[in-house]
Amino acid sequence: MSDAKAPGRFRRALSRLTVDEQEIDRRDLQDEAASAGATAVVRCTRGEPVCVAGTVKAVVLRPRAGVPTLEAEVYDGTGTVTLVWLGRRRIRGVDPGRNLVARGRMTHHEGRPAIYNPVYELRAAGA
Repeated sequence: MSDAKAPGRFRRALSRLTVDEQEIDRRDLQDEAASAGATAVVRCTRGEPVCVAGTVKAVVLRPRAGVPTLEAEVYDGTGTVTLVWLGRRRIRGVDPGRNLVARGRMTHHEGRPAIYNPVYELRAAGA
């Protein structure tokens, strides 16, 4: 290990000892999202095509106008976006705790960020 890298690594290790676990998880999610080429949810602009990455926190089947609709809340360390698949009851692999990358056009539903029928990629934890 070079001496130039040592202070940065020491500082990161020290900061991990002084912050709570939720803060560490938040930072890890942001690092993973950045490595996937994703934009932070809080920086996404309504109406623009976006790429987001994070952890699925909840999956809910919510019929709309008689059509099955699957919703997944994805948290990226900065905010939450709801992924909405119209006409779907279940998507294998889209489960709470799973990491994924999603692409689509950002919109808002009930005042919250949402992406309808996103293209998605399931990722392994820590990928």
